[in-house]
Amino acid sequence: MKGKLGWRAILIAMVLLVSIVYLVPTVVGDTPVWWGNILPSDQVQLGLDLQGGMHLVLEVQTDKAVESQLDIMANDLRRTLRDDRVWVTQTQVLGKHAVLMTLKDGNDLEKLESVLEDRYPDLIVKKSEPVHDGLQVVLELTETERKRIKQFAVSQALETIRNRVDQFGVSEPDIRPQGADRLLIQLPGVREPERALALIGRTAQLEFKLVDETADIQKALEGELPPGRELLHEVRVDRETGRRSRTPMVVESRSLLTGQYVTDARVQIDSQFNEPYVALTLNPKGARLFERITEENVRRRLAIVLDDVINSAPVIQEKIPGGTARITGNFTMEEARDLAIVLRAGALPAPVIVLEERTVGPSLGKDSVRKGFLSMLVGGCIVLLFMLLYYRVGGVVADAVLLFNVVLIMAALAAFGATLTLPGIAGIILTIGMAVDANVLVFERIREELRVGKTPKAALDGGYAKAIVTILDANVTTLIVALVLFQFGTGPIRGFAVTLSIGILASLFTAVFVSRFVFDYMLIKLRLKQIPI
Repeated sequence: MKGKLGWRAILIAMVLLVSIVYLVPTVVGDTPVWWGNILPSDQVQLGLDLQGGMHLVLEVQTDKAVESQLDIMANDLRRTLRDDRVWVTQTQVLGKHAVLMTLKDGNDLEKLESVLEDRYPDLIVKKSEPVHDGLQVVLELTETERKRIKQFAVSQALETIRNRVDQFGVSEPDIRPQGADRLLIQLPGVREPERALALIGRTAQLEFKLVDETADIQKALEGELPPGRELLHEVRVDRETGRRSRTPMVVESRSLLTGQYVTDARVQIDSQFNEPYVALTLNPKGARLFERITEENVRRRLAIVLDDVINSAPVIQEKIPGGTARITGNFTMEEARDLAIVLRAGALPAPVIVLEERTVGPSLGKDSVRKGFLSMLVGGCIVLLFMLLYYRVGGVVADAVLLFNVVLIMAALAAFGATLTLPGIAGIILTIGMAVDANVLVFERIREELRVGKTPKAALDGGYAKAIVTILDANVTTLIVALVLFQFGTGPIRGFAVTLSIGILASLFTAVFVSRFVFDYMLIKLRLKQIPI
């Protein structure tokens, strides 16, 4: 028996030591550098309701995604028809899910229908009518394809925003769909809501386009543009005065390269001007395209366009192999870092608009923390006092293992990187009640055994043996419910389920294993003649 006490004491001491190690960063705050190198340094993370932060509801403009996809399909269809000797004189997107095509020869309608059937089954001929210069055909996306594009746009926007938020450095963000085209985003601890909002909602469509330096800028400003050209502006910000300057440029409408080929984007410092820029790394296909583009257009200016704004338009001096490029634009370090984040995470498939924005201040979060912990402290003190008065020394044991239980819960939250929310505090309070209930069951069973005249050791063995079945039944069924809540619940409900699940496992360990060790130690080592309950 003494040997069994020895290994149980070692196990309990190790669990307590590990718990303290995990709790030190939370209690102390700033730990020494050496601590983080060899020991856990993660703190208990507080949820939005406890530490403040941002609450956003975004709407994905799914109709824009359908229009964009339809435009891509129409241009691809036009190239396919040209290869099949079917000449198209006009292509125009109509509304949200239709495109108008004008065939030079009205007899080519059958060829068009054949191409659609073979290669573009999601496009159908809605109507056709002769015109003076050929045959006008209205093509429409099928309802199934429109629905698929919208669903994909929402899921891709969700993943893109999650990647951006993860790289922004927010701990335990809550990002999930809400309805058919909305996203719910909660960012605990965010202190720069404007920057976070700009980062999340930025479309970040990166394009490389050639500058047409032969075009007349004045006529372009008046709306007279050559075919296949568009007017964009290069935006510059003066660091000293903060003034923004806009320089008009005429560029080719066709994109030579887009952000879909970017595999990495990092902030680097220009050694000559000591200014930050964004270094891009392209995938193999993008590298080959960029090398060909730069080889064929030496001495021409290549505009780097982000969301229809020219960031820079350097002159191509020579062929650039290796799949690397850079974006300069008189950035601050913070602007360059945010740009690198959105380029690494990818472009949003469709624009998003903010439907709801709330900022929970740190003072409100602190007030919630204070009230939550006050309720836990008051409830815990009442329970501790009751156990102390009713069970005397046994109550002291129960109170000690109860405090051990709370330490285990907080340490587990830090170890698993879980988030403590206000409902989570409610879960801890409920766990305290369940832990006390387990001790009461054990103590009452022991008293029953003593009343029938059993020895203290036999009463202790019998009390724990009879109570363990009831304790396991109550805790296991509650644990199953907690796991179901965690699996199917949302935000606050999951926070409650996390602390409840951890608390149940901790209370089983403390109420059954730790308290039994203490009573065995009293009877064997201290040689008590009676169990003090």
